[in-house]
Amino acid sequence: MPPVIPDKVYFKIGETAEIVEVEPYVLRYWESEFPQIKPVRAASKQRMYRRQDLETFIEIKRLLYEEKFTIAGAKKRITSRTGKKSAIDPEDQREFFHYIKNTLTEIKKILKD
Repeated sequence: MPPVIPDKVYFKIGETAEIVEVEPYVLRYWESEFPQIKPVRAASKQRMYRRQDLETFIEIKRLLYEEKFTIAGAKKRITSRTGKKSAIDPEDQREFFHYIKNTLTEIKKILKD
């Protein structure tokens, strides 16, 4: 049974590792091998993964660990599934910055009170 992904927009690498049930270094390696995974970077340079990235990580894990695909085979399968080879979608960047702006606005309100 696949892991349950919380209803959030962005996930830090530690959260992602817990959900996918692999170590963070595994996620970083997969990120380097699969161009479909392009986390947005926060101002602190911390990786922020989208829900779609988590779904891709879960699929990669299934292909590698359960179906015993090689990295090359998993790349082909993921590319054929997504039809996407690379790049961060500008809409994802806008969504991320909107999320950050709203979060900062909420923090500002809390600090005022």
